[in-house]
Amino acid sequence: MESALPRFGMMHGRFQPFHNGHWDYCRLALERCQTLIIGITNPDPSQITLEASADHRHRDDANPFTFFDRQRMIRAALQDGGVPLERVIFIPFPINIPQRWSYYVPPQALQFVRVFSDWERTKVNRLRAAGYQVEVLTPGAAKGIEATEVRRRMQTGEDWRALVPAGVSSILQEIISRQEITTQEANRKETTEP
Repeated sequence: MESALPRFGMMHGRFQPFHNGHWDYCRLALERCQTLIIGITNPDPSQITLEASADHRHRDDANPFTFFDRQRMIRAALQDGGVPLERVIFIPFPINIPQRWSYYVPPQALQFVRVFSDWERTKVNRLRAAGYQVEVLTPGAAKGIEATEVRRRMQTGEDWRALVPAGVSSILQEIISRQEITTQEANRKETTEP
């Protein structure tokens, strides 16, 4: 029997890092399609541009994690949540270059967006202008978690683990350890050079 759900749905975001609010968004989208395309925006730092309706998303400090690491975070959350990975396709999604979307996203993919600010309203308008059908999930809901807050807590040593899925916490801890080792190696090199 054919499923009444659309074959492809898509959610997207920077996921810097992937947190519990993103996980809620992901679960809502998974309920509404057979296969979920997860578009990771700002995949290439050299292609990031300033957006008038989102004054921080282009900054280096707002994009500390690579496309690869963000994909790993999401994959870990999906696995922990019991989602079969065959239901998910990861893509880089150049949100600021609409003329390239057709190279990444099938035209029949239903776009799932949560709207919390002018930036999300801008994205809804762009997606519709490009011919995509858009479903706004949980309209009027307040944003609960900000990735900015997760990163701030990570930098200040405050508890951030409760804000992200467990699998994401493990990957972030691995990244933090890797960065600490790199910093220690750089400091040793500075002190040993004549």
